[in-house]
Amino acid sequence: MDGSSDNKPFAFWSLASRYLARMPKRMHVAVLSVFLLIIAFQLIVRPASPMMWSQPQEQQRSSCAGFFGRGWGLPRRAVVMSITEFGGVGDGRTSNTAAFRRAVGYMQGLAGRGGAQLNVPSGVWLTGSFNVTSNFTLFLEEGAFILGSQNPEEWPIIQPLPSYGRGRERLGGRHISLIHGDGLTDVVITGNNGTVDGQGKTWWDLWWNRTLEHTRGHLLEVMNSEDVMISNLTFRNSPFWTIHPVYCRNVVIKDMTVLAPLNAPNTDGIDPDSSTNVCIEDCYIESGDDLVAVKSGWDQYGIAAARPSANIIIRRISGTTPTCSGVGIGSEMSGGVSNITIEDLHVWDCAAGVRIKTDIGRGGYIANITMNNITMERVKIPIRFSRGSNDHPDDAWDPKAVPSVKGIRISNVVTINSTKAPVLEGVKDSPFEGICLWNISLLGSSPTAQWHCEYISGFSSAVSPSVCSELQSNDSVRSCL
Repeated sequence: MDGSSDNKPFAFWSLASRYLARMPKRMHVAVLSVFLLIIAFQLIVRPASPMMWSQPQEQQRSSCAGFFGRGWGLPRRAVVMSITEFGGVGDGRTSNTAAFRRAVGYMQGLAGRGGAQLNVPSGVWLTGSFNVTSNFTLFLEEGAFILGSQNPEEWPIIQPLPSYGRGRERLGGRHISLIHGDGLTDVVITGNNGTVDGQGKTWWDLWWNRTLEHTRGHLLEVMNSEDVMISNLTFRNSPFWTIHPVYCRNVVIKDMTVLAPLNAPNTDGIDPDSSTNVCIEDCYIESGDDLVAVKSGWDQYGIAAARPSANIIIRRISGTTPTCSGVGIGSEMSGGVSNITIEDLHVWDCAAGVRIKTDIGRGGYIANITMNNITMERVKIPIRFSRGSNDHPDDAWDPKAVPSVKGIRISNVVTINSTKAPVLEGVKDSPFEGICLWNISLLGSSPTAQWHCEYISGFSSAVSPSVCSELQSNDSVRSCL
């Protein structure tokens, strides 16, 4: 993982060096002066941790993995067995669907007797969908590859989520995820950097060819569960959203690599959905959609379910997506989203750096969002609030259901060579309030680039180039302190 974001001044200097290399030498002194002033300002306005310059990196690096009061070392299970003991064959051709289901079925009976761990050794293990269970660890050893079956019948159809009312892409049910869990406690999916590959191209072709009958499955979905840890694995080529905890609490997702072709449709990296107490940290993601997206239900179904996403920390995420954002909130946010912290984000070649997405009909709320220490390179629009997707589950959506958005704090942002200035568009009948910006530098943008703001209000300080008038209100200063 890229640890440069742990020491912002040094990461900033690295970016400055690359930027200067592209400029005429006669401009170096002026630009260096700007860089040094920005660094000095960052150190003044942001409190430094004790011994900031002398602490070893390991001590400076904090973790949110135990932020809800529980340690996250790997639990010791009473029984440890291999998939080979249940008839598994890792030759890349033999179907292991029955072996995985048999193994988990057996281990389900051990949940109350110290739990169980299922090891997947080095090899290529082809399988259809299988469930995990409580008090359970799925451990992929080094060199282990779980391959998702390309036969849609091995991804059965299940009921749509209540907060969505239908499949996200098609009416009716949806394909189950490759690895799935519902109503569980104490689930660990980890390993020694093993790989889960959804072989998603079959599904992407169905989407591109408009022959998809049911919504595609995720690579991993855990529902209605608590105390879930997902770590130290590579997930790749998901048919749809890659990691999807929904209606969960106490979830840790860390040290993950998530990969998909940059044109693979809707292959979001990590999407916490109607979930609380979630820690996402130290992950590298390349995808055809948002790297991380916080969700909470879709229009009238999300409003009725009233299952918010709250108390979520997203930190030290790096990666790229040419079509979407580094971290997004929404657009499915009808159950409410609050108390979200996004920090130490490094993204490049993205359509947007950070983005809040909503619309009329969504209802719900987005509140108390903090974004801090963000570095972007060649991002088209660094900060974006967007509306007007006209994306609704059916004709029963309520045009009077407008979202409430307030308390968005964004600070310590550096973007190099963005195509446009930020675009901040609220909703006409429900303006976004309490938008607070500090210490934001857009370097290398077009001299004509201007902030675009509609239906928002707030306050800004130390932002270059100058922001729109809607963010220069002295009346908003108190709400930003």
